[in-house]
Formats: sequence, C-alpha cells, structure tokens
Amino acid sequence: MKAVITGASKGIGAAIAELFASKGVDIAICARNEQDLKEFHSILEKKYPNVEIISMPVDVSDKSQIDKFSNMLKSTWSTLDILVNNAGVYAPGEVHTEDEGVLENMMEVNVYGPYNLTRALMPYFLKQEHGYIFNMCSVASLIAYPNGGSYSITKFALNGMTKVLRAELKDKGIKVCGVFPGATWSASWAGVELPQHRLMQAEDVAKAIWLQLELSPSAVMEDIVLRPQLGDL
Repeated sequence: MKAVITGASKGIGAAIAELFASKGVDIAICARNEQDLKEFHSILEKKYPNVEIISMPVDVSDKSQIDKFSNMLKSTWSTLDILVNNAGVYAPGEVHTEDEGVLENMMEVNVYGPYNLTRALMPYFLKQEHGYIFNMCSVASLIAYPNGGSYSITKFALNGMTKVLRAELKDKGIKVCGVFPGATWSASWAGVELPQHRLMQAEDVAKAIWLQLELSPSAVMEDIVLRPQLGDL
C-alpha cells in the first residue's frame, strides 16, 4: 500500500507515518518545517529501509505548493491507497475578540488545504475504485467550547466536507473517515502544567486509524472519536 500524510513531521502525523512504515506501507509525507521534515525522513529511512519514503516541504495553505506536491506524486507513483489530511493549525480565541485574519488563516490550512489536496489526488481513487481518505477533525468539530473561536468553526467545516465526500464516494469503493481526537500529547503541550496521563498519546490516534484498514471491503468506520479517559481538558 501507499499513503500520503500531511503535517507529518511531528505529533499525530508523525505517529501515523511511523505506524504505517512499520506495517510496510510506502509513505509520502509533507510538513511546513523543512528541517523537521528532513530529520524525521532520515529517522524513518534508517528504521524502515525496505519502505519507500518520499518527503517534500509543503504549506497546505498555499495551493501552488499542493499542486507541486501532487504533481510530484503523480510522476512517481501509479497508485495511491490512503490519504491522511492531518495538517492543521490552532489558535485559541473568541469570535468577537480574536485578531483580524485568524479565521482566514485557519480556513486556508484546516479546510482549503484538505479540500485542494483531496481534489488533486482524487483521480487515483476514482481510477482504482478503491481508497481511504482520513480527515483529521477534532472534538472541536462536534462541540463548541469557550475560547474555541475560529478553530472550532474551521473544524466544523472540515467535518462537513468529510460528510459530503462520504456521500459522494461511498458507491465508488472509496472509504471516507472523520477522525475526532480530544487532547493528544504533542510538543504544543510542552510547558503546560498538566500530568501527561491526562492526555492521549499520538500513537493512540494512529492505531485507531489503522483499524479502519483492517475492516472488510463492505464495512467503513465513518467516524473515530477519541477522548482522554478522564474527559476533555
């Protein structure tokens, strides 16, 4: 199998990339930070020498970079099995007080990025009549909460796009899954005075995604909702 994972240099994206590679899946990964991506690529190559690993720095808010990435993939791979739209950005705030441009910036990354990359890679799936699309939503896609602001708005939008894609593609052999993690440990939580056991591990999300790939062709896991055992933070 072959998989594309965005935002894959750290956190949940890196955990997904590593689990896939450990299962023998060839992966194409991208992220905004070129140095972090290079370092992670090197680590994966050493650990999984029999897996093909492709990487390219990509800011998914920039459609021209998405086009460059997708064109590179099309010139390299004749097939694609999995797309994980994981890249995202978060900023806390309230709709009536957050800075100008916050909504637009998060829409470009959290919604337009997955929209444009999915459209660019859709020919693979339609030709094969097979494939998996995972959109990294959030519990903020399901329940509005104080200080969620534009982030929650964009994640509700991504959830809506996921539902639309599922309706459009279910009769074409393409499985579409929304992933809704609660608080998950990553570098963004560094310095926060919380016991680490209150957060999920990025590997938990990766393992949940892998379960979808083990289902029969006639079954789809439409939504994956994961929360810390002791509840949301």
